[in-house]
Amino acid sequence: MSEIGAPAGLLDRAIRRIANVWREMGADVAREDDESIEAQMRACLAGRGGEVSARNRAAKLAESYLRLDEEGRYEFFITLASFDLDPEAVAKYFEELQAAADPAGQAAARARLRRALEPPRLKLLTQFATIPDGMKFLVDLRAKLRELMEDDTQLAPLEPDLRGLLANWFDVGFLELRRIDWSSPAVLLEKLAGYEAVHEVRSWRDLKNRLDSDRRCYAFFHPRMPAEPLIFVEVALVKGLADNVQRLLDPKAPMMDLREADTAIFYSISNCQPGLIGISFGNFLIKHVVDLLSDEFRNMKTFATLSPVPGFRRWLDAKVAEPDARLLSDEEAASLRTAAPAGAPVAESGEAALVSILNHRGWWREPPMRRAAEPVLLRLCARYLLIESRGGRKALDPVAHFHLTNGARLERINMLGDTSEKGVKEGATLMVNYLYDPAKIEECHEAYVGEGRRNAAATVRKLARGWT
Repeated sequence: MSEIGAPAGLLDRAIRRIANVWREMGADVAREDDESIEAQMRACLAGRGGEVSARNRAAKLAESYLRLDEEGRYEFFITLASFDLDPEAVAKYFEELQAAADPAGQAAARARLRRALEPPRLKLLTQFATIPDGMKFLVDLRAKLRELMEDDTQLAPLEPDLRGLLANWFDVGFLELRRIDWSSPAVLLEKLAGYEAVHEVRSWRDLKNRLDSDRRCYAFFHPRMPAEPLIFVEVALVKGLADNVQRLLDPKAPMMDLREADTAIFYSISNCQPGLIGISFGNFLIKHVVDLLSDEFRNMKTFATLSPVPGFRRWLDAKVAEPDARLLSDEEAASLRTAAPAGAPVAESGEAALVSILNHRGWWREPPMRRAAEPVLLRLCARYLLIESRGGRKALDPVAHFHLTNGARLERINMLGDTSEKGVKEGATLMVNYLYDPAKIEECHEAYVGEGRRNAAATVRKLARGWT
């Protein structure tokens, strides 16, 4: 097998296996006259029998969900959402709390009110966690819920319920950090390749190269999902800051002598479970890996990323489209008009000339175009990363926001950092080094999260000052 794609077949096999387990468990539940989804949910909530019976009913309901088509799953969520709190009970226990005179009576009334404020569906969701692979089922359930919520707000009340449960169960204190290498189980390597979201794994050779002796890969796992990575980071051990991802991932490149390596480059961080979106592990993952590598390699002095700028080109195109866009100096505009590809109107603006260059296939290989575009792109990217905001003080670029939140410093912007089709389309070939200084991570984190201050090297700040 030379090519590796998304692990759809692998996941299908896993789903069939666990569905068979749940079917066998559900067979031990006495058959009711009404086997509808709502009736099964009510049976789960009724809690007749002991713990074994409760698990079997939850397994039967989970297996029933897997057999539903898209419309059936939507109705499953609608039915689940209907098991909401009882407003009359809430009002009753609130009145009891107000009427309670002594501390013991107040404590009892508060306990009853708290129970009344928990919708029954929370109890139902918690029961799924008790069955084999139930935690993974809940994670996937939230992923499907988020997908369906885009078109239907009726499902919105379920989101905080599921997110709250998963946030508690997936607290970083419960997670295990493990290294993945070429000797790891094949099923895990296949998942690693399929979950890679930043730089596609193209073959087994490519994957093996990423797990070689001068590379590291670490992932967080949950004890109830031991074969499912939650998030992983890929690291290259090199000498000096890396500025081009194609060279970094070249399987033909010579092996790095680890005695000479002084820099750890985090070049890919991938979240593996869509159902855990919004539950952050990345900051803890990077800090843990920095500590591990510091202990393993005493000569490792620099910890940095080689990161994409996924929103840069989209932002730039929007800026250029503004009626009074003034992004360029007269000298820059003249240089870009001169370098624009043949056929571009002579009288077009400098901004339009820049877009003409960026839309020209292989423009970065043409020296005149590259020379004219490079200083402009570096300056505009510095502006995009350090000044442009969303929601007040957050960096507009999602990758920048992630690393700045984690306590990194924007160290360098690299032209021709990623010349893949995706890198050209999204980031105009630019990639960024974010530096993680172990002694300043907390200080940088507080500066960004608390004050909105984006830490950056002097050279990057100087670039941003050229904004007009």
